[in-house]
Amino acid sequence: MFEQICSAIRQAIIDGDLVEGTKLAPSRSFAADLGVSRSTIVTVYDQLCAEGYITSVPRSGMLVCAISETQFKPRQEIQNRFEDEVQTLPQPLLGGQPDMELFPHRQWAKAVAKVCRTNPQAMLLGGGRFGNFELRKAIASHVLDWRGIEASPHQIIITAGSTDALGICIRTLAKAGDSIGLENPGYPPVRNFAKAMQLAPVDLKIGDQGAEVPLPGQTPRLSILTPSNQSPLGGVMSPRRRQEFVAWAKRHKAWIIEDDYDSEFRYAGHPIPALAGFDHLDRTIYVGSFAKIFSNLLRIGYLIVPAELIGKFRVSLERFGFSASYMPQQALAEFIQTGAFYHHLRKVRRIYKERRKYLIGRLSADLAEFGWFTDHQAGMQIAFHLRTSFQDTVVSEKAEKLGVTAQPLSSFGTDDASYNGLILGFCNYTEPEIDRAVATLRQVMLGQY
Repeated sequence: MFEQICSAIRQAIIDGDLVEGTKLAPSRSFAADLGVSRSTIVTVYDQLCAEGYITSVPRSGMLVCAISETQFKPRQEIQNRFEDEVQTLPQPLLGGQPDMELFPHRQWAKAVAKVCRTNPQAMLLGGGRFGNFELRKAIASHVLDWRGIEASPHQIIITAGSTDALGICIRTLAKAGDSIGLENPGYPPVRNFAKAMQLAPVDLKIGDQGAEVPLPGQTPRLSILTPSNQSPLGGVMSPRRRQEFVAWAKRHKAWIIEDDYDSEFRYAGHPIPALAGFDHLDRTIYVGSFAKIFSNLLRIGYLIVPAELIGKFRVSLERFGFSASYMPQQALAEFIQTGAFYHHLRKVRRIYKERRKYLIGRLSADLAEFGWFTDHQAGMQIAFHLRTSFQDTVVSEKAEKLGVTAQPLSSFGTDDASYNGLILGFCNYTEPEIDRAVATLRQVMLGQY
């Protein structure tokens, strides 16, 4: 009843039926006319006062205020604008997409249910600024076993994914005017964020041993690297180059940020040890994420920072705020501690390995005349380099119109002429979907579209 009366008066004012200065009926008589309680009318008047439609004038009662001539759009009109918006699945062969059909829904639900039953307050309380402590302990154990990093849970910060983690690092360690070393080609959102922070990017070109160390005249405050599997080209940074980077960081008192976004997906041998483990977290900050292993929608990542930087990162989080959702953190800790996480990791790595092998076979059989690729036996995508007779942006645009997403490699670099190719993902797609996508790319490059 309150909502109906409030809406009717509000609409009468908007439509001009009640003009500026009109005096509304006293609450007692208005209530009697409508057959409602006086308290309902008092609440209506209070609400309309708060919204600025009417005002209370001593000894005059409630008067209509002046409002803009601009009319509000009807609710139905606004809703109709978004009726066509539906959630769409990533088109083949978009890179970096985990297969959500493989998501362990039942096991995850069990972990959530157990926390809700035995320790529900942990879903909202008890972690402080750096996040849920049980999850931080689980991560410390995980990175020691899988990445060779010895770290205390007190050095771990839970973030809203790896991009958020990288942003926290940049805000904490750099200021406007500082230079920052960025791989070229590299992850475009990081470069965009650095520019928005008014930092000066120093391009770190990718060679046979990985990203090149900044030249003597270049002194970035920090450098962001993907040493275990370079993004987007693939490949591992050599031990020698890692030593050179660590020596450079110590010499210039700079920082290395290691983005280890999909290091668990190595399909031959054991995972490559992290640079942060090699450096013993001296000048290296480690960025990890569960998005590629678990779910892009969970949006949970983490930072592991050197002990001397803990206070600085705490101040930064207090200043800029904490973005990670706290509610799923205890459930994720339970999921890791019970072993369900590792069971899922082994499962998806086996399936992704088969899909990668299948895509490689199709590329070798159907697209070899148009380009080449290097099999790094790792990651969630393949960089297919096009011959000079093709332009990756043109091929990508034509394929997109036919339902195939193949990101142009040139979009990952600062010089469009340096790289010409397509980034092809395989994790989220079945063999028939890969077949159709590769066949479409072949038709595009044959000029049939």
